[in-house]
Amino acid sequence: MAPGRQVAFSLLADADPGTLPRILELVAKRGHVPLSLRSDCTGDSLAIEMKVGDLPQAETDHICRCLSQIPMVARVTVTDITADSAALLAAAE
Repeated sequence: MAPGRQVAFSLLADADPGTLPRILELVAKRGHVPLSLRSDCTGDSLAIEMKVGDLPQAETDHICRCLSQIPMVARVTVTDITADSAALLAAAE
């Protein structure tokens, strides 16, 4: 566990009924519940934003690799929200 660390997974995938369950399975089987999940369907594409907390870097990298291997997923981007928030707070001081 990495207490307080948050990451955001951004995905572009096919609008297929099996896409979201496959994505959520990768997080759930590691004992995590997404902090937030949003999906927007446009035509035959699905844009997905998922935030997950307390993920160590190694686990984040593993989930990203697994997401990239799902056949209906075209692109995966990971952002460390904790680092971005800390940088913004430091800049504001």
